[in-house]
Amino acid sequence: MLQTIINQAWDQKDTLSLNDQKDLQHSVRQVIEKLDQGIYRIAEKQDNEWVTHQWLKKAVLLSFKFTSMKLINNGPQNGFWYDKIDSKFYQWTEEDFKKAAFRAVPNCVARFGSYIAPQTVLMPSFINIGAYIGKNTMIDTWSTIGSCAQIGENCHISGGVGIGGVLEPLQANPVIIEKNCFIGARSEIAEGVIVGEGSVIAMGVFLSASTKIVNRHTNQVSYGYIPPYSVVVPGAYPDRNDPYKPSLACAVIIKQVDEKTRSKTSINQLLREE
Repeated sequence: MLQTIINQAWDQKDTLSLNDQKDLQHSVRQVIEKLDQGIYRIAEKQDNEWVTHQWLKKAVLLSFKFTSMKLINNGPQNGFWYDKIDSKFYQWTEEDFKKAAFRAVPNCVARFGSYIAPQTVLMPSFINIGAYIGKNTMIDTWSTIGSCAQIGENCHISGGVGIGGVLEPLQANPVIIEKNCFIGARSEIAEGVIVGEGSVIAMGVFLSASTKIVNRHTNQVSYGYIPPYSVVVPGAYPDRNDPYKPSLACAVIIKQVDEKTRSKTSINQLLREE
C-alpha cells in the first residue's frame, strides 16, 4: 500500500506542494519512521543478490518536499542551524538511548530516518537520512555515511572515511559495505560500489563505479564490486599503449584476508559493551 502511494506521488512530484496532500505527507512520514527504526531498508540481500528498493529512495526525496526549513538550536556560541531534517536524537531521553543500546559520542550527528543498530559506536561522525548501520559497527571520527548507504554488522569504518550517498547526484544504487569489513582511514567509496563480506580496504583507497579494480595475481580488471575477503590497496594503472601517459588511480586486490590481517583489523568488543 505505501509503496503504491509513494510511486504514484513520485510521478506527480512536480505539482505537489507543502500545503496540500496531507494524507500523502502522512504516508511519507510513515516510511521515514520505518527507515529510522530499521523496519525498512533501502537495500537488502535477497537470494544472495543486493536489491535496491527505489520507492524508498523516492520517499526520502519526497520528504524534503513536505518539510519546511526551520531553526535548529544548540549551534556554536548559542547559535542555530537551519534545515529540514531533525536529529535522530531529537527529544530522546536517557531511556531512549538505553533502549537503542548504542554509543553516541559527543558531536556525532545522525539524521532522522537513519538506522543505528545496537552495540554500534558513533564517534564524532555524520550519518545521513536513509543510511543503515549494522550491529557492533564502529563509525570512527570524522567519517561520513552518505544518504541510504548500507553498512553491515561488525564493521570498522576508520577515521575520515567517506561513504557516498545516492540522493544527489541520484545514483542507481547505494554504497554497500557487507558485514565484517574494515575500511581504512581517509578512503572514499561512492557510486554504488559493493564491498564484499570480510574485506579489508587499506588507507587511502578510492572506489567509484568507474575505478579499475585489479587483481594482482590474475591481472583481471573489474568495476564496482570487491569480492569477499579481499585485501585492497591503492595503486596506479598504466596506459599500456603509451607508457609516457600519466597512470590512473586504481584499487589493487593483493591477497585474501588471512589471520595476520584479521588480527590487525579485528574489532574490540570492550568498546561496544554497555
